[in-house]
Amino acid sequence: MLRAEAMDEHTSLVHERLRGGEDPWDFMEDLPTVDELVVFTLRAEHIEADGGLRPTHARNQRLLRQIAAQYPELSPAVRSMLGSENTHRRWDAVVRVLGES
Repeated sequence: MLRAEAMDEHTSLVHERLRGGEDPWDFMEDLPTVDELVVFTLRAEHIEADGGLRPTHARNQRLLRQIAAQYPELSPAVRSMLGSENTHRRWDAVVRVLGES
């Protein structure tokens, strides 16, 4: 179920960028995979259950490891995300622009 929702989200991200006039060759590598979107969803659920506070880097890494332990099929996606400082919507053009300032 989560993968189906993530696939819909991924498709929406692609369509949004295409409607914005971007070339898919320029942005496809920046977009998260379907499994990464599932991990983001699961992480968001953990954050919400913990009062909604954005986790520290260390807490974020623990959350990712916990997700990998609970959902072994997501381990490759989690491994690609471990160690990243910015996993928060890095593919979003608005976030990228704000981060570049």
